[in-house]
Amino acid sequence: MEAAFFDVDKTVIAKASMAVFGRTLYREGLISRRTVLRGLWAQLVYLHLGAGEEKLARIRESVLTLTRGWDQATVRQIVREAMEELVEPVIYGEALELIETHRAAGRKVYIVSASPEEIVGPLASYLRVDGAISSRAKIDQEGRYTGEMEFYAYGPYKADAIGALAGRENIDLAASYAYSDSYTDLPMLEVVGNPVVVNPDRVLLKLARERQWEVRNFVRPVSLRPRVSAPGLPAAAVAGAVVMGVGGVVGWRLGLRLRRQPVSLPAASWQQRLRERSAQPISAVSSWLPNLPAGWLPH
Repeated sequence: MEAAFFDVDKTVIAKASMAVFGRTLYREGLISRRTVLRGLWAQLVYLHLGAGEEKLARIRESVLTLTRGWDQATVRQIVREAMEELVEPVIYGEALELIETHRAAGRKVYIVSASPEEIVGPLASYLRVDGAISSRAKIDQEGRYTGEMEFYAYGPYKADAIGALAGRENIDLAASYAYSDSYTDLPMLEVVGNPVVVNPDRVLLKLARERQWEVRNFVRPVSLRPRVSAPGLPAAAVAGAVVMGVGGVVGWRLGLRLRRQPVSLPAASWQQRLRERSAQPISAVSSWLPNLPAGWLPH
C-alpha cells in the first residue's frame, strides 16, 4: 500500500484555519487586547522573517499557558458561533486536485499538522481523506485545558508518527509521497521516497534544489463551502481549534490582509522594518503599522 502525506498550513490551506476566532475570543473575555497585539506582532515576524525552533517553542509554551483553565464547553460555543467563517475560500485547489489524483491511484491520503486534533480531524473529514496526524492537548477531568501537551506533531515527531502509522497500515514509505512548505518538516519529507515541497520557505527551497526534489507553487484557493454541511457539523469536533493558535490568530489574518492590499511604508522592506523593530515591546507596534481596516484591533 502506498500513501500521500500532506502538511496543512500553506500546503493544503492558504491561511490558518484558527484565524477566525481571535475577535470572538476577545469579545468573550478569554484573551486580552495585549494578547491580541502580542499575537499580531509574533505572526508578522513569523510570516516575513520565519521562526526558528527555539522561538516556536516559546510561542507554543506561551499559548499553552494562556489556555490553561479554559472550559472546553465554552470554547465549543465560541467555535460554533465562528464556524460560518471557516467555510471561506481557504483550501488550495491544487491540493484538492493532488488529493484526488492520489486517491484515484489507490493511495491512502493523510493530512499531518502541528495544529490540534480538534480541527485537523474535521478538516480530514471535509477533504475526505483517510486520516490525520495532529497535536493533542491534555484535558483534565473537569473538561478544562491543563496547559500541557500530550503529543506535539512537529519536526521529527511527525516522521515518527508517520512511521508508526505505516507500520500499522502496511504502507510502503519508499513508494509514498509527502508534501510540505517548511524546513521544519524535513524529517517528514525524508521518510518517504517521493518528497515534494510546496510554497517552500527559503531554507527548504535551497535544500530541495540541492537534492533535486520536486517544487510546486499553490496559488489558487477555492471555497470549502460545498464540502461542508454546517447544520450537521459537530461543534465538539472543533472545540479545541484555538489551543495551539489563538495567540496569533488576529496577526495571521492581518498579515494576509496586508499582503493583499497596498500599504504605505517607507522605502525599507517589510523584512528590514521587522528586523529593526524586533527588539521593541508590543506597545510600539501601533506606532509604525500602516493604516488598518476598521475593526481589526480591539478597542
